[in-house]
Amino acid sequence: METHPPIRTFHPRRGRMSSRHHDAHEALWPAYGITVTDGDRDPLDLPGLFGRSAPVVLEIGFGMGDLTATMAAADPDRDFLAVEVHTPGIGNLLALIGDAGLTNVRVAHGDAMQLVHRLAPGSLDAVHVFFPDPWPKARHHKRRLISPGNVTLLRERLRPGGRLHCATDWPAYAEAMRETLEADPGLRHTTDSREGRPETKFERRGTAAGRPITDLIYVRA
Repeated sequence: METHPPIRTFHPRRGRMSSRHHDAHEALWPAYGITVTDGDRDPLDLPGLFGRSAPVVLEIGFGMGDLTATMAAADPDRDFLAVEVHTPGIGNLLALIGDAGLTNVRVAHGDAMQLVHRLAPGSLDAVHVFFPDPWPKARHHKRRLISPGNVTLLRERLRPGGRLHCATDWPAYAEAMRETLEADPGLRHTTDSREGRPETKFERRGTAAGRPITDLIYVRA
């Protein structure tokens, strides 16, 4: 039977790590890192990964990791599973973990949706998708992370009452996100933003360029 490679929701991004990032990667990756391999469907044991049973937040596309480190430090009772493809960002987040002595963060390298397939239904307290690639050209819209199939999968991984929090600075993508999220029968919109969200560099860039920031928060019914 013919098989097709998965549609990527990201640009493969490689970059040169600074010596600080390289040193952090060498020191901390064995304890804090996970390599996401295409086609791997082995269940991921979250309590075993973090060494405790606690609510887990999935951070998809954390950039340089500053936001993840800030949120994890302010919320020690929850664990943060952060996934990214940008290697300098991975190195930077590991350095921030080391600097702050964080124990509630694990860093995954690879395709976020491949990772999601390995998570048990109902295992996540929240999913954060902050400023994903908007793929603005019409022929690339199929690569957008917030699509019906992906939203179904993310919603299934949330516990009842768990929150899917998306943010973007692209109005057209915000509207497409809203339509997709509203169409999912297992999600309901909420204006309760109690988790908050520190400002990101992407948000600052969007604001400087005159683009409005849209946060969309939905709860699994």
